[in-house]
Amino acid sequence: MIRVLLAEDQAMVRGALSALLNLESDIEVLGSASDGEMAWREVQRLKPDVLVTDIEMPGLTGLELAQRIHRQELPVKCIIVTTFARPGFLRRALDAGVSGYLLKDAPAENLAEALRIVHRGGRSIDPQLALEAWSEADPLNDRERQVLRLAGEGQSASDIATKLNLSHGTVRNYLSEAIGKLGAANRIEAYRLARQKGWL
Repeated sequence: MIRVLLAEDQAMVRGALSALLNLESDIEVLGSASDGEMAWREVQRLKPDVLVTDIEMPGLTGLELAQRIHRQELPVKCIIVTTFARPGFLRRALDAGVSGYLLKDAPAENLAEALRIVHRGGRSIDPQLALEAWSEADPLNDRERQVLRLAGEGQSASDIATKLNLSHGTVRNYLSEAIGKLGAANRIEAYRLARQKGWL
């Protein structure tokens, strides 16, 4: 039996995925979470074989969740199910130790098959996306990405400095580096570009 935890912030999608997977005789949905922090607590409590997670969620993103599981060396495989067909996201997912990356518009039976492949120790990645993922490298480091994401969400350099426990000057430096690496005119354009590429 493949024991699964679902992490998805949209209730309707979460319910549909749960209903779909529960139709499979070899898959058991242990529970679900509507945000990243809740998912992290449930991973530790329920100890699933596989976590199926969206990328964009409140609290922790699906990628941050996968990174945390990977860093803690928990025996939980991760599959990302997302609308983001962006090579940058896939590269970051693979770096975070994710075993599967599926698009939400893929046929429903693909998810159950991906769970079986991943549970056996394999990988299940959208093939076209896998090819594109290696065409352009992500120029941002983790801190630049974090600072740029917060700036793009409308936070000031002072707010970001307080939130990340950095000096105001350090935040400005990270922003400046990110803007330069992306060849953007300002932080808003840098944020837009990085999101377009799947680097945020």
